[in-house]
Amino acid sequence: MKVNIVSKKLIKPCKPTPSHLRTYKISLIDELNPSMHVIRILFYPSDQVVNGKHITSLEESLSQVLPLFYPLAGRYHKDEHYVDCNDEGAEFSIAEADCKLHQLIGPEVKSEQFNLLLPLEIGAADEPTDPMLAVQISKFRCGGLAIGICSSHRIFDSCSQAIFLKAWSNVAIDGGLEICPDFDSPTYFPPQNLDPLQFGISRTRDTSILTKRFVFDKKAIYMLRERLSPEWRNERPPSRVVVVSAVLTQVILRSDRKKHGKSRASIIGQAVNVRERTIPPISKYSCGYWASTTFLESTADESYALECNFFEIVSKMRKVIVEGIKDCERILSDREFGRKVLIDCDFEVTQKSNSPGTKVIWISDWSKFEDYELDFGYGKPIWASLADIPLQDFMTLMNTKDNDGIEAWVSMHESDMPYLEQDEDLSMLTTQLAS
Repeated sequence: MKVNIVSKKLIKPCKPTPSHLRTYKISLIDELNPSMHVIRILFYPSDQVVNGKHITSLEESLSQVLPLFYPLAGRYHKDEHYVDCNDEGAEFSIAEADCKLHQLIGPEVKSEQFNLLLPLEIGAADEPTDPMLAVQISKFRCGGLAIGICSSHRIFDSCSQAIFLKAWSNVAIDGGLEICPDFDSPTYFPPQNLDPLQFGISRTRDTSILTKRFVFDKKAIYMLRERLSPEWRNERPPSRVVVVSAVLTQVILRSDRKKHGKSRASIIGQAVNVRERTIPPISKYSCGYWASTTFLESTADESYALECNFFEIVSKMRKVIVEGIKDCERILSDREFGRKVLIDCDFEVTQKSNSPGTKVIWISDWSKFEDYELDFGYGKPIWASLADIPLQDFMTLMNTKDNDGIEAWVSMHESDMPYLEQDEDLSMLTTQLAS
C-alpha cells in the first residue's frame, strides 16, 4: 500500500486559550512517560462515508473541541517540562491510499502498513516543532476512509485519548460539549524535572520490533474459561481480558524458554486505570497519565510453573489486579504511597528490564474505551486498530466490534516473534491477522 499526502494544515482552537492557562506544567507522572505518541486508527466504510458529512466538518469540529483540550494545540518545551499553550494548532492532513479498505483489513496485511495511516512517526515527539496532536484522514479507492490519530504521551495516556475522541465525536455529531476534561494531575503530583523513562524508542521506526495481531473470538474466550473448570466453578468467571492476557503471557514465557534453553525470572506488568478509584475520586475525564502498574514477579522456577498451569497464572494475575485496584484508594490520601505506586515501581521494573536474567512483559487493557461508538458523521467505525508499536514485549488488548472477543496487538523483537507465531496453542485459539 502507498499513501500520498494531499494536504496538510494546522487547525487552531476556535477561541484563544485564556492567559492563565497558557503555560501547562506537566505532572511528575507525565515527566516519566517515554517520548512517543498514543495512537488509534478508526475505519469507516464507503456506504457510510458517502452519506456522511464533508471532511471540512471534521476540521470545524476539531477547532471547536480544542479549547477544552487546550494543551493539544500547543508545543512542548522539554528542557523546562511545560507545554506552551500558544494555540499554534493541531496538525490535520488528508491522504489518499492506493487500495480499498477491505484489502487493508485482510489477513495478508502486515501491521507496519497501518503506520502509513498515521500522521506522524510514533516516536516523533517532544521536540519544539512536534505537534501535540496530529490527525490524518486517509481516503481509500472504494470511498471509505480511516482516521489516524497521534497524541503526545507527554500529556496523554490511552484513556485521555479516548476522552478526547469521545468529546470530538460529540461535537462533530451535534455540537455538544458535554465532556469537560481536567488537566489537574500537576496539582496532585507537581513536576520535579525528571527525565523520561527509556524504552529505546527513537524518532524513526525501529524495524526490529514487530507487532502481530491475534483475534480471540467468543468461542476462544469460552474455551479459555473452560480450562479453569472445575476449579473456578463456584466463582465469577474471569474477564475476557484476564484469560487472554494470561494465555498470551504463557505463550511469551514458553517462547522465551525455547529461545534461551531455560526459563528466566519474569515480571508481568498490568496497567490499572486510576480514574474514579481514588479517595476522593479523580474525575473520569482527567487527562494525563493516570494509570498504575501492578507487577507479578516470579523466579525462573515460578515462571515455568506459570507457563504450565493456566489456573495458577490466571489466579495470580487476577489477584494482583484486584490488589492494584484496591491500592488506588490510597494514592491521593497518602502521597508517598501514591508516588510509589504511580512512579517508583515503574522506574524499578524498567531498570530490571535491562537484566539478561529477567523477562518483563507489559500489558495494557484498552477494551473499555468504546472505540466502536465513535461517530464523526460517518456512522460507527467497522474497525479500530493500532499499528507497529515500538515497545518490546508489550501487548495491548482491544475490544472486537461484536463486543464479545479480544483483539490483542503484541509487539516483540524480530528474533522472538517466530516463536510466538509457531506456538500451536496460540494458533489453535486465534486468528492471526497481521505480522
